[in-house]
Amino acid sequence: MSQRAADGLPVYEDVVAAACRLEGVTRVTPLLADTALDALTGGRVLLKVESLQHTGSFKLRGAYNRLVQLSPAERAAGVVAFSSGNHAQGVAEAARRLGIRATIVMPADAPRAKLENTRALGADVVTYDRDRESREEIAGRLARERGAVLVPSFDDPHIIAGQGTAGLELVTQALALGAPPDDVLVCCSGGGLVSGCALAVKHHAPEARVFAVEPEHFDDTRRSLEAGRRVSNAPRRRSICDALLAPSPGEITFELMRRLLAGGLVVSDTEVRRAMRFAFDRLRLVVEPGGAVALASVLAGRIDCRRRVVAVVISGGNVDAPVFCEALDATA
Repeated sequence: MSQRAADGLPVYEDVVAAACRLEGVTRVTPLLADTALDALTGGRVLLKVESLQHTGSFKLRGAYNRLVQLSPAERAAGVVAFSSGNHAQGVAEAARRLGIRATIVMPADAPRAKLENTRALGADVVTYDRDRESREEIAGRLARERGAVLVPSFDDPHIIAGQGTAGLELVTQALALGAPPDDVLVCCSGGGLVSGCALAVKHHAPEARVFAVEPEHFDDTRRSLEAGRRVSNAPRRRSICDALLAPSPGEITFELMRRLLAGGLVVSDTEVRRAMRFAFDRLRLVVEPGGAVALASVLAGRIDCRRRVVAVVISGGNVDAPVFCEALDATA
């Protein structure tokens, strides 16, 4: 009996199977080496640029891996998801490619680019007030009324395995460069990306340390790892990292993170803006706030890169122009 069959958790082989399903669907995104970060940090910093993935983030990986495994009856019934934007676009694009109707529940204050792009991909968008309404309740009601399949953003074995293909590419590319990573830094909200990446990275580089990176006030994963149990963030907090505002880790993702991660790192909104500006000025990359947190942790010295190979996941680039311009203009 496989580990997956025994405890329901995804394993490395699930990531490999997902990579096979995604071949020709998702891009093999570049791993940038030999950038200004090396001289700045005293180490070798590798950047996995998922902002260049289809839909501008890693989310298509998990969404397609989930939707392509639906039965014909489930495909005919359609899917429902809830998201602040990147999962929304990933599900919308996967559904478009597979001919499935998709309805996405999104906060009314989500970045305009994410709302518009989700609609442009053919999904029906239902907005809600994130302070007064529950996206889970709205999505659940829509799924029940339509008999549709609910597609979670992170706490699902197929989603996690799909996101893990980014980590599989990263570690394969790093090994091809002769640079096995000592540390891997990955943004974290509910934990789907970092837990999936950890499955792949730890298989090929067992000694590597994998860290979840979160925005200030939304460090539920760091605190959960320290407490040994899932904890939640205080309500009504705010961050510019709109993609990383999950209230607590998922059940499946936390169990994986508890087993595989070295810990959690936290950065402030100011540090995130500086990272966005650095990415544009020195790397010529457009990075959204949530996609910049791992880079921010390096620039802010949250981890010592000296004489180490540190891989950083740039997870997304879907940012509204005013937010991006504010980051470029920031001088603090």
